[in-house]
Amino acid sequence: MKIKHSFIIAFFTVFCANMMLGQEVFHTQIFKDNIKTLQVKTNGNPLSEPIIELNSNDVLTISFDEMSHEGHSFSYEIKHCNTDWTESNLSSAEFIQGFSRGYVDDYTLSVNTTFLYTNYQFSLPNNNVNFNVSGNYIVNIFEDNDRDNPVVSLRFYVVDPKVEIVPQVRGNTDSELYSSKQQVDFDILMRNYKIQDPHSELKVVVRQNGRMDNEVTDLKPTYYSSGKLSYMNNRDLIFEGGNEYHRIDFSSIYNYDERISEIKFVRPHYEVFVAENFIQSKLPYQTDFDINGKFVINYQNGFDSDLEADYMYVHIFLPVEKQLENGAIYLGGYWNYNQMNEASRMSYDSYNKLYYKTLLLKQGGYNYQFWYLPKQAEKALVKPIDGSYWQTQNEYAIYVYHRPWGGRYDQLIGVTIL
Repeated sequence: MKIKHSFIIAFFTVFCANMMLGQEVFHTQIFKDNIKTLQVKTNGNPLSEPIIELNSNDVLTISFDEMSHEGHSFSYEIKHCNTDWTESNLSSAEFIQGFSRGYVDDYTLSVNTTFLYTNYQFSLPNNNVNFNVSGNYIVNIFEDNDRDNPVVSLRFYVVDPKVEIVPQVRGNTDSELYSSKQQVDFDILMRNYKIQDPHSELKVVVRQNGRMDNEVTDLKPTYYSSGKLSYMNNRDLIFEGGNEYHRIDFSSIYNYDERISEIKFVRPHYEVFVAENFIQSKLPYQTDFDINGKFVINYQNGFDSDLEADYMYVHIFLPVEKQLENGAIYLGGYWNYNQMNEASRMSYDSYNKLYYKTLLLKQGGYNYQFWYLPKQAEKALVKPIDGSYWQTQNEYAIYVYHRPWGGRYDQLIGVTIL
């Protein structure tokens, strides 16, 4: 009987481990080529992170374009997630008031554009759904109710503020003094919020410019004091400073910025030729005004950019004498939701000695960076192409989660962005 009992325990342990390993990790991404320009605005702000406060009047507006004037039927489903973006154990009745599924029935055809598209929009919360608990959420969008094959996934957050986060960023790090890196320090002020064991109950995530490849997790407090947890001089919180993002604006075909060399009509569409970039890694830091990798859809000569902005082929070039053999170059930024995949990977032209990429983008202003990803690595580097400086004005987001002893989900109890 002891052997049988041990076998059952071993089988159950392996089964649970396999279940854990097999859980899907959700990301913000587009799965279908006919879907473009996924946007989420918090209270109408296109530059905000997709964060709303629990039991508030905050609203997320989610939109995307389907590249035709044909009729399509889209629906959505909301899921609650753990800190690591796997699905939590909560049922929809526990985290949702109303219905976790709904239809995307607000759509409008594009007007006077060379590319035909239909703009779809919906809001969360809405008349049919509200949120009961804080935490990470994913909304999957499907066509024809095919819930096994989403066309879009979107991460968002619901925060129930219980603690205060006091952060700072400095160039004087534990590894170097005012050179190429930045150190993030912060305090969590408890504000009478009770946590029995911060070491095991709290989870903290720190993210730079919305990037997932270099995010920091599993952080533990450096020290505790009365009503405060301090995360100071933590070597895990040393980030590459990077550089300000490159920016382009083609919201008008007549008046465009100096970073665009030409916009011309090549029947039947427009093409945008970005002025040649160059390797900046050995140049001194120069202040510039960017939006930390984000984009804003804008059509200067119309009334509704969501419907009147056209799609254009955007050509980006980076002259390099020889192809980099030990890694690849990607175009980083929110335009591709900070993902490094075939959509963002640049190709090398050995004849013209340059890297190049052509993107189909909707009119507006965009930021991008050249990310170098060494072979076998998961974290990209900015320094080899664009340089890295402690003075760079990056955006850091700090998320604090709490799962008390016996709790069934990760509560998001604090967020700050600096």
